Amino acid sequence: MRIAIKRRHIPLAATALVLALVYAAAALGYPGFFSLRVLVDFFKDNAFVGVAAIGMTFVILSGGIDLSVGAVVGFTSILIATLVRDHSVHPLEAVALALLFGSALGAVMGCLIHFQKLPPFLVTLAGMFFARGLGFLVSGESIGIKHPFYSRLMDVGLPLPGSATVPLTALVFLAVFAAGVYLAHFTKFGRTVYAIGGNEPSALLMGLAVGRTKILLYTLNGFCASLAGVVFSLYAQAGNPTWGIGTELDAIAAVVIGGTLLSGGVGYVAGTLMGVLILGVIQTAIAFQGNLNTWWTKIAVGVLLLVFILLQNLVSRVSARRGG
Repeated sequence: MRIAIKRRHIPLAATALVLALVYAAAALGYPGFFSLRVLVDFFKDNAFVGVAAIGMTFVILSGGIDLSVGAVVGFTSILIATLVRDHSVHPLEAVALALLFGSALGAVMGCLIHFQKLPPFLVTLAGMFFARGLGFLVSGESIGIKHPFYSRLMDVGLPLPGSATVPLTALVFLAVFAAGVYLAHFTKFGRTVYAIGGNEPSALLMGLAVGRTKILLYTLNGFCASLAGVVFSLYAQAGNPTWGIGTELDAIAAVVIGGTLLSGGVGYVAGTLMGVLILGVIQTAIAFQGNLNTWWTKIAVGVLLLVFILLQNLVSRVSARRGG
C-alpha cells in the first residue's frame, strides 16, 4: 500500500520539480526575475486562468471535461460591462447576475450529463457555443467599465514588504484555491468526486450520491468560470465577448500539468496551483527575453503537457500491473 501511495504522488512531485527548475532557470537567466513583485505578478496576471482551473480540477477528478469555460468567461465580462454602461446597474448586482448565469449553465449541463447519460464533451461543447453566441448577442465589441466602484476595487490589495501589493484579483484566486483544497480533501463532496472518478459503478454500489455530486460539481465549475470572467473584467476594466477563447484549454493544461489524471480519481488542487504558476513563469520568462514570439509559450506548454500525459500513462500502467 505504501508503494502505491507513492506512485500516486509521482505526477505531483514531477510538477513541483518542474516548477522549481523552470523558476530557478528563469531567475538565474534574467536579472530581477527573482523578486517579490514578479512573484505577485504570477498570481495577478494568471488569476482568471487559475480560478477557472480550480473549478476544472473537480470536473477532471470526476472523469469529466468542460469545454464551455472560456465562452462563459467572455460572456460574463461583456454582460457585466453592458449592464453597468447601458442599464445603469450597480457592478455588484451585475456581478451577482453573471455568477448566477454561470452556475445555472453548469447545473443544466450537469443535469443533462447525469439524467440523459450524455457525454460531457458534447454537452459542454454545446454549452460553449451557447455562451459564446449569447456574448455576441449582448455586444459585438469591447466595452469599458467606467464606474467609480469598479475603479476603487483596483486599489484594494494586501500590502507586502517593499513596494509590492497583492491585488484583489490575486486575492480572489488565492481564496478560491483555499476553498478548493478544503472542498476536495476535507468534505464528503470531495471524497465523492474522487470516488466517481476512480470507479463510478463502485461509487454507486457504495451508496454515494453520484448524481447529485455530478450536478453540483458542474454547477461549481460554472460558478468558477463566471467568477474567472469577473476577475478578468476587473483586471482589464472592460468586457469583451471574444475573451476566454482557449481559456478552457489553458485550464485543462494547468490541471493535467498539476498531476491530475485525465481518467479521473487522482489529483490535487495544490498541483493545479503549481500548474498555473508554471504557465505564468514560462510566459513571464518569454516576456523578459523580449525577442521571442509569445506563441513560444503555447509551444512550451504543449511539450510539457505531452510529457505529463506520458508520465500519467506510465504511472497508470505500473499501478495496473502491480495491482494499484
